Amino acid sequence: MMAVTSSAPASGTIWNVPNQVTAARVVLSVVLFVFLGLGWYLTSFVLFVVAASTDWVDGYYARRYGQITQLGRILDPFADKLIVCGTFIYLAAAPQSEVKAWMVVVIVGRELLVTTLRSFLEERGADFSAAFAGKLKMLLQCTAIGFSLFRLSYLDAESGSFATQPPQWMTTGLIVLVWAAVISTVYSGIGYIIAALRLLRR
Repeated sequence: MMAVTSSAPASGTIWNVPNQVTAARVVLSVVLFVFLGLGWYLTSFVLFVVAASTDWVDGYYARRYGQITQLGRILDPFADKLIVCGTFIYLAAAPQSEVKAWMVVVIVGRELLVTTLRSFLEERGADFSAAFAGKLKMLLQCTAIGFSLFRLSYLDAESGSFATQPPQWMTTGLIVLVWAAVISTVYSGIGYIIAALRLLRR
C-alpha cells in the first residue's frame, strides 16, 4: 500500500471503508479469542473464516477505489498478525489440535522479525513489499487454522476428548497443512532476510 493525498477532509480520508473493515477485523479477532477460550470451536471456525475473508475485501476495495492510506499500511498487517498469531497460540494450548508450541514460536518469531526489518528499511526509503512467498504463507496458515478449528469442533467440551472421531482424512490433511504452514513460514522468512541484506548492502 502507498500513502495518498486528497482534497477531502483528513478524517474522511483516513477512516475510509477499507480501514473500517480492517478495524472490524480487529474487533472480530477479540470476539474469536473469547470463544476459543470457552472451547466453542465450531463458532470459532465460523468467526475465523469471516474475519480472514475481510482481509481480501478491504485490500481489494482500497486498491479498486484508490483508498490506500498510511493508516491502512499499519492497521492491515497488524490485524492479520493478531488473528493468525493469536489463534495459533490458542490452538497450541488446545488438546488434539496438532499445533505444537514450538511451531507457534517459529510463526510468531518470523512475524516479529519481518515486521522489524520492514519498519527499519522502509524508514530509510527502501521498498519492502510483501512477496509471493509471504502471501502463500498466509494462505497456508489460514487454511491450517481453519482445518484445526473445524476438526476440534468434534471435541466434547467437558471431557476434552472426541465425542465423535473425526475422519482420518481430516487428521492427515491437518498434519500436512500445519507442517506446510511452518515450512512456508520459515522459507518466506529466509527470503525476507536475504532481501533485507541486499537492501542494506546498497
